[in-house]
Amino acid sequence: MKNWIELAEEHLGITLSDLQRFQFQVLQDELLEWNEKINLTAIRDAEGIQERHFFDSLTCFMGFDEWPESLIDVGSGAGFPGLPVKFVIPNLRLTLVESVDKKANFCRHIVEKLGLTDVTVLSKRAEEVARMSAHREAYGIAIARAVAPAPTLAEYLLPLVKVGGRCLMQKGTRGPEEIRAAEKIIDLCGGELSDLLRLNFDGIEGEGNLVIINKVHHTPREFPREVGIPAKKPILTSKDKN
Repeated sequence: MKNWIELAEEHLGITLSDLQRFQFQVLQDELLEWNEKINLTAIRDAEGIQERHFFDSLTCFMGFDEWPESLIDVGSGAGFPGLPVKFVIPNLRLTLVESVDKKANFCRHIVEKLGLTDVTVLSKRAEEVARMSAHREAYGIAIARAVAPAPTLAEYLLPLVKVGGRCLMQKGTRGPEEIRAAEKIIDLCGGELSDLLRLNFDGIEGEGNLVIINKVHHTPREFPREVGIPAKKPILTSKDKN
């Protein structure tokens, strides 16, 4: 049976150097250790971490037209998918947004332990970050994984991406249904659906979808709305309101 590193090379075209393998091993070991004291993730075994965190994180490379110079990961939890992407692209300018302090502190710990550069960890809500001049429309890629339904995610992500950039949503099997509900807010925030890729790989359990949204216009200043509103009152495509 092939391990996750071999599967990443076979399915995603990603070959890891010895240094990158070491970084993933450190992240795995630290996550297992911290999880014994702090609930960072429900996945608590090495194989689960490798497949459902490491490999799954790297599927976002399927949504890159070229390797980005900057990426913001919203709701990154224990650093996924942002940290695995950073390992593969060492010169990436990475921002991790995680409002839960214990998870953000774990990310800071990994950054320090591995001596990663050009990584910022923000213990803030996405709506707050998108109002900060240093981050608004400042990234080539904005990404989120299993954070919120697509209509809410679109309002979180699109204000952070520069025109010409992309938003990526790593979704489960309901991805197509969610993206139909998000068509209106995607348009309002300056986005345009580019592709919906089905994620189903031999040797990896489960399947999902990668939603790719291109940023084609500037996001109006009213988006995102105040903290909590995108989740409580998502702007839905009219046919999905009932």
